Amino acid sequence: MRFATIRLAAACAMSALPLLVLAAGPPPAPPVKPGLWEVTMTSLDAEGKPMPAPQQAAMARMTPEARARLADAMKARGVVMPDENGAMKACMTKESFQSGGWQQMASDSGCSTTYASTTGSAWKWHTSCTGALKSESDGEAVFSSAENYRTKVTSTSTVMGSTRTSTRIVQGKWLGADCGAVKPLTPNGIGKP
Repeated sequence: MRFATIRLAAACAMSALPLLVLAAGPPPAPPVKPGLWEVTMTSLDAEGKPMPAPQQAAMARMTPEARARLADAMKARGVVMPDENGAMKACMTKESFQSGGWQQMASDSGCSTTYASTTGSAWKWHTSCTGALKSESDGEAVFSSAENYRTKVTSTSTVMGSTRTSTRIVQGKWLGADCGAVKPLTPNGIGKP
């Protein structure tokens, strides 16, 4: 159970900040402020209809004890569990944005990313994953300011012979420079049992 809980924590943390996780190449650091961030995610099916995020559905099926263990595992890595509105909080430092750990984690998962463009206000990329989860994704991040960003990633994956297309839209809002009790997000060790 501990392994499943840690893997779910990893999925939540990775979904919270896709700008960094998808960075398999050497992109510049995102043009946003370090500090406490609130991140909300919307998942859409192939027809563009909202659907529950897989990690939220998995959390809903957990016992209170398992949810508490997951909350502790996520907190240890710098992510606060989603609230009733699905908003997660994460503490990002300058080092978090520039960490090579994110690139290594994506590479270790069998993913590689090619950036079509990386301007100060928008990034576009294509990610190909050939590991356990085979998928192709196209993404775009728009930085409306140093305190707000929006990403849209459309992915096609094959699981047990079935091909699925989905879209995730992530909105990030900077809450302030002080992270309070939330420790900085750390990519190292995420997903390990």
